[in-house]
Amino acid sequence: MRRSTFTDAAVTYGAIGGTLAPDLMQYPPKGHRPLERSVRLGSGDERFHVASKLLMTWGVQRGSGMRVTDLENGTGVQYVPVEFEADGTPIPARPVTGEAVFAEDGTPYIMNGMTAQLEVHVGPLRVKAPVRVVYVIDEANRVGFAYGTMKGHPASGEESFVVEKRDDDSVWFILRAFSRPSTWYFRLASPFLRLQQKRFTRRYLTSLHPVGAL
Repeated sequence: MRRSTFTDAAVTYGAIGGTLAPDLMQYPPKGHRPLERSVRLGSGDERFHVASKLLMTWGVQRGSGMRVTDLENGTGVQYVPVEFEADGTPIPARPVTGEAVFAEDGTPYIMNGMTAQLEVHVGPLRVKAPVRVVYVIDEANRVGFAYGTMKGHPASGEESFVVEKRDDDSVWFILRAFSRPSTWYFRLASPFLRLQQKRFTRRYLTSLHPVGAL
């Protein structure tokens, strides 16, 4: 069955869009461990556009050794956080939509609502981690996306991946996340999961670098 609605592809945590919070490291969602790392990729428009294109075609995940399978475009609608009037009345959310975009080789660019299965080999084991894209950033000097975990993922939480070109012309890759084990049996393995998170964080940070290593 194709996953095409929020109900069919629900994420497993409540703080959707939490990786956008400026104070994530100080005040992460309750019970979650925050993470923020960044690395300079170079400078100039060409480096920014090359890194952005690679980022938005799953280059970070594939470059870190993951398989990306079962891609579904979904609705093209991203989650919108609930906002409130001064008196506490909820403001009706307006969905944010986008059109499908493809690279020259036909690879679909990441878009709002897209779902995917990430597959990781850990020793003899093959771990499957389903995710859903919860927002996309498409600005003149800032491009990126975040995905949230779905049922079956070892963790519960969100990761964001952003490439930005700053005023000094430098180009940076910024990784932000918050997570916790998704079930009681993954909680028992939390030391091992944290070790694997550190391992993949290092791989993420080198995946867009022009020389492939730091």
